[in-house]
Amino acid sequence: MMNLKVCGLTNTDQIRELVSMNVDFLGFIFYEKSLRYVLNHLTPAEINSINHSGKVGVFVNEKVEEIAEIAERSGLNFIQLHGDENENFINNLRNILKPEIKIIKVLRIGSQPNNLQVTINHAQSADYFLFDTDSTAFGGTGKTFHWRILNDLEITKPYFLSGGISLENAQEISEIKNQPFALDINSKFEIEPGTKDLEKIKHLYEKL
Repeated sequence: MMNLKVCGLTNTDQIRELVSMNVDFLGFIFYEKSLRYVLNHLTPAEINSINHSGKVGVFVNEKVEEIAEIAERSGLNFIQLHGDENENFINNLRNILKPEIKIIKVLRIGSQPNNLQVTINHAQSADYFLFDTDSTAFGGTGKTFHWRILNDLEITKPYFLSGGISLENAQEISEIKNQPFALDINSKFEIEPGTKDLEKIKHLYEKL
């Protein structure tokens, strides 16, 4: 069974329920422009108190020092970089993070991903990739890209698949030759931004 990451979490009770469901990764968005900005709902100490080994902090073009401080205070296990961060940025961040914290680099895919293989080759300092649909703004779009594009790429790291994954299209993931390490779900499994539809998430588990 594929790993599952539920992103955009803001509700303590729902987080406890997801932990009890053995969800592999819990995603917390530390981007102030996001509707799911976690610090509007939870403190770093509250996040730190969650007993889980897959806490992911999502950042967009943040300073490395700020990321490291939040990671320490929140007890994060993974850092997800969703902005324009390059290899130099990743290396600088790795130098100040605790060595056990892993880095996920988001690679955004548009309708004509001509240079995507080059982008992959230039992001080798990350521990994982996350493929998401491109947009003019940062953050998730709730829209899918053509997943079969991934069949034509040499993907050198385990990767998270994101972008509009839903109960209706989850079966199409089986058509990807190089299967994802994990699925990253968010808006298609929500009642409103930050409030998850736990029944839908349970149904996804059944489909997987």
